[in-house]
This record gives sequence, structure tokens and C-alpha cells, in this order.
Amino acid sequence: MTENTRQATTLVLGGTGKTGRRVVDRLTARDLPVRVGSRSGRPPFDWDDQATWAPALRDVESVYVTYYPDLAFPGAAAAIGSFAGLAADSGVRRLVLLSGRGEEEAQVCERAMQEAGTEWTILRASWFCQNFSEHYLLEPVLSGVVALPAGDMAEPFVDADDIADVAVAALTQDGHAGQIYELTGPRLLTFTDAAQEIAEAAGREVRYLPVSPEQYVAALVEYGMPAGEATLLTGLFTKVLDGRNAHLSDGVRRALGREPRDFADYARDAAATGVWNG
Repeated sequence: MTENTRQATTLVLGGTGKTGRRVVDRLTARDLPVRVGSRSGRPPFDWDDQATWAPALRDVESVYVTYYPDLAFPGAAAAIGSFAGLAADSGVRRLVLLSGRGEEEAQVCERAMQEAGTEWTILRASWFCQNFSEHYLLEPVLSGVVALPAGDMAEPFVDADDIADVAVAALTQDGHAGQIYELTGPRLLTFTDAAQEIAEAAGREVRYLPVSPEQYVAALVEYGMPAGEATLLTGLFTKVLDGRNAHLSDGVRRALGREPRDFADYARDAAATGVWNG
């Protein structure tokens, strides 16, 4: 694959999020022009305010597309399609979409982007390792109990650094257009396995507690999440963790020519930052 040597600007939507900030860091380290697409960006970008889209797309050649709150939420496909169409009309050459693995709603969003007329690459990611250290599962890990409606199903947790590496390759190199990469880690782990590996790396007690969807919705609402959003999020969890994703894929190897990072490597490196010290 040949790297595109032109110094064209890349817009990174969700540029302060788990994968987006990693993409921004990698592009910046290579002295490639990058624009952070966020409400605090310059210019700002807001999925709920279409007036912000065109200014953010000005003089942009490639876009890393992440959608908030999730591609499975109502209105996502319409927003993705409208944005992709505007991007094509604005002269954007490449769109790279962060999608979900085993999510029919996400695939509707993928099709909406594919129909825009630009080069496209789709990254279907499994559960992020970093959910345990940078997002909603950090507090449960610190409390010692990770409660989820996941049963004993196994998941091929993927490292956000691998996602970012694949995204940057697709944004800056030829040869990725039209590709759908399913991104997973190198092995399957249950949430019990993941909790044990975190406990070993962090040197603290961490265990997994399976709960019912109803219990999880109630816990999210008690924590402050609106009931409708809690129900949608819990439905997404139970859907993607029903066994449909309990297998490995070769997307990282296909895109990068190397094996994905293992969960144990993630846990060791996260523990070394002190994030789980409490």
C-alpha cells in the first residue's frame, strides 16, 4: 500500500473520544494536518446541529466518522447519510466509519455512507478493552464489581490502539477503499476472564457479576441516565453479547499485516498508568 503524500487535512469526528483522540495523536505525530471534530473544536462540530457540518468539512480530504451516542440509536442512519452526502459534495475523498460488530442498525448506517459516492472503509469493532479503564466500566472496576447483562458469553475484546492504527492506515494510505475490517483481539474472553486479568494486573480484587437486563436498566437510571437511553443501551449490550460475536476476525492482520494486541498486554499497560489504583 502506498501512502498518500499530500498534506491534506483529516477531520476526526469524536476527536476527543477513545479512538478519535488516538487517531488525532497519530496524525499529529506524523505532522499531518488534522481537525478535531467536537463541540469544543475550532470550528465546532455537533451531530445535532447540521449548521456546524459544512464549516468543519471545509478543505478536508478525509474523515474519520464516529457517531454519538451510538449507531444503533434512532436517527443515526439519516444523520450519517446526510453527513456523508455533504462530505462528498464538499470534495471529501475518503470516509472511514467506526461501526459495530454484529449490529444490524449499524449496518444500515454503513450503507448510508457507502451510497454517498466517496471512497469508504468500514471498521466493525468488537468491545473495546479501554471500556474498563477510560469509560463507564472504570468506576465498577474501582469498586471491585463489574455488573453487566452479559451472562457467560465470550467476547474478542479489541484494543483501541489497534482501531486507531487501522483508521490511520485507511485515512492516509491507498488500498483500503471498499474494505470492511472486522476488528477483534487475538482471543476470546468471558467477562469473568477479563475481570480476573484486570485483577491480576492491577493487584486488586475485581470480579464480574452477571445481572438481568432489567436490573441493569434500573442501575443506569439510578446513576442518572434517562430511562429511554438506558433501555436502548441495555438492549444493544444484550444483542451484541448474545453469542453472535463470539468468534475471532482477521481485520487487524488484513489492514496492518500484524497480529492484534492481547487483552493481557492492555491490562498490564493500563495498570502501569495507575488508573486502577483508586
